Amino acid sequence: MLLPNSKTQTFADFKLTTGVVMAKLTIAYETYGELAPDGNNAILVCHGYTNTPHAAGDALGWGYNLIGPGKAVNTDKYFVVCSNMIGSAYGSSGPGETNPATGKPYGPDFPKYTILDMIAAQHDLLDHLEIEQLKAVMGYSYGGHLTFLWGAKYPDRMRALIPIAGVLKREHTLKDIARIRARFADCAGWNDGHYYGNEDLAGGVREKMVEVRMETLTKYGLGDYLKATNDDAIKRDKIIRNLAESWSHEFDANALSILYEAGIASSADVSKFKAPLLNVLASTDSVVDVKLGQPTVDALKAHGVDAEFVEIDTPYGHTGPMLDAHKWADKLEAFLDRTP
Repeated sequence: MLLPNSKTQTFADFKLTTGVVMAKLTIAYETYGELAPDGNNAILVCHGYTNTPHAAGDALGWGYNLIGPGKAVNTDKYFVVCSNMIGSAYGSSGPGETNPATGKPYGPDFPKYTILDMIAAQHDLLDHLEIEQLKAVMGYSYGGHLTFLWGAKYPDRMRALIPIAGVLKREHTLKDIARIRARFADCAGWNDGHYYGNEDLAGGVREKMVEVRMETLTKYGLGDYLKATNDDAIKRDKIIRNLAESWSHEFDANALSILYEAGIASSADVSKFKAPLLNVLASTDSVVDVKLGQPTVDALKAHGVDAEFVEIDTPYGHTGPMLDAHKWADKLEAFLDRTP
């Protein structure tokens, strides 16, 4: 689904790293602030695994606590671009898109691609927007890994890098893909992923999507945040369920595995980096071990990169950098100020 504030750009004959050429590839994106006449104030922001290109603009933006007028990423000063990943469900080409060969949604037959295609599409989008060099690339979670990849693949395209709750190397395997798809195998109407039109069957995909999302939100730290801010257990559960139900009507079950598969064995070569880097991890993150933070920075420093590690002391796990943004916003602002 295309979000209300999103725009789209379609590229013709987009060649994927797997060798497939897509006759058309659409990328959805949002922008905040104004692009300077010289184009040098742009910041590319990369979203997380199941998130959206709606990073700011209102309280629903996933980066709202960091991005906006007067905030650490000050949109009175910077022009922020956030694009939806290939294979996601928020307006970019993905499994819910119509397969021209069948006239039906691609589903699990969406063309095989890799995470490098995600950043190549972002690269083409920036060219379309006439942005030659970025002030920074910043990304959260899966988007943090994209940020690392940007530093290695296009080292001269940005002047700063800010990976948040991300990793240099993704360790997932085909077993993880099989595990994700197996969760839906017994759903009514699943049909090996060609489930479109059967979402709301009893015991079907929609119910499973709600279950998956509630688990994820709780695991990522929202449950702990709600416990700290709301002492009514029934209300807490209702908040998480409402969020999960809304998401289940927006996202695509096939995208859960397709996005994971795109990142298998993806790694950023530290010897290629040039831009200063601020590596941000949360002390209680159960998804990305905080112990990876300093060794990552040390590896970059060994190759002459101006790199710094920031550990956020937060009880809110993987979501901590966003929920407790005030604990490190000053470091982010100072980092952006000291880079050219």
